[in-house]
Amino acid sequence: MGYSRENLKKIKEQFKSKRINAEAEAEARIKKLEKEYPDLKALNKVISETSLRIVDAIMGPDRKNARETLAEIEKEYNQNVGFRVKFLETYGYPEDYLDVHYECSDCKDEGFDDRGNMCHCMRRALALATYKSSGIGKLIEKQSFENFDLKYYRGKERDNLSEIVDKIKEFASDFTSKTTENLLLCGTTGLGKTHLSTAVAKVVIDKGYDVVYESAQNIFDAFESAKFSGCSLDEKNELTDKYFDCDLLIIDDLGTEMSTQFTVSCLYNLINTRMNAEKPMIINTNLERDKLRERYADRITSRLYGEFSVLQFKGKDIRAQKLDE
Repeated sequence: MGYSRENLKKIKEQFKSKRINAEAEAEARIKKLEKEYPDLKALNKVISETSLRIVDAIMGPDRKNARETLAEIEKEYNQNVGFRVKFLETYGYPEDYLDVHYECSDCKDEGFDDRGNMCHCMRRALALATYKSSGIGKLIEKQSFENFDLKYYRGKERDNLSEIVDKIKEFASDFTSKTTENLLLCGTTGLGKTHLSTAVAKVVIDKGYDVVYESAQNIFDAFESAKFSGCSLDEKNELTDKYFDCDLLIIDDLGTEMSTQFTVSCLYNLINTRMNAEKPMIINTNLERDKLRERYADRITSRLYGEFSVLQFKGKDIRAQKLDE
């Protein structure tokens, strides 16, 4: 899986904080009741000492002959735990009141199981963090494959979009660390390119991969800022690393930015570097092939139309149709 280092570090810190807080709260509850009820304090001490005796019986030098002794100690331990449960019930407390209340009982807020496998709770936390860091956190809440509606397309346009949706769904569902396919989504504004790209991002993020979804303008602004900070196009830096390192890069609205020799160089370097590293991309553009060639010349256009699966969106602006309803 390809979670970003930044998100993984942040979530691990959050889990550590949750675990520490849960254990501190349990300790506070224990101290509070032990102060009110000295008999409970004495009982807890006995239970603790019995736990140590169990460990000694299991790990001690005479552990081969400790089976009978261990059974007696465990019986004593369980009996005392039962006394504590009855004590708590008598005074109106749930039997687990003194236990540590972890958010996830499966991993005890460690984020990993005993074998080192990532727990479902941490995978979910990382997915939510990636939603935010991807650049489309709010869009993901609204746009998915489930709510993409083909009713705004007619005849051949509907058939065309149906095939495109199937292709894009397949790309998302089959996405793995070995995926190298790139998609170029072409067509005028308001035909669903952003919606379907967002749907892909959600599916891929939920699989555990790092996705960055950004407009072309914002990407070029980041490279511009890096340039003024003294970084070359090929030099790694915190402003642009994510565009090269993420598992899936989605570039939205290519062609709406102010085109310069610098932006063209940035785009070529980004596409070329990711393709050489076999890292997939989805690029959305309102421009047709001739217009793309005018802006970016043959060395970029030939890559887009030669190395990407080109999906041509056709139809009438969906947003305009919805306004007319």
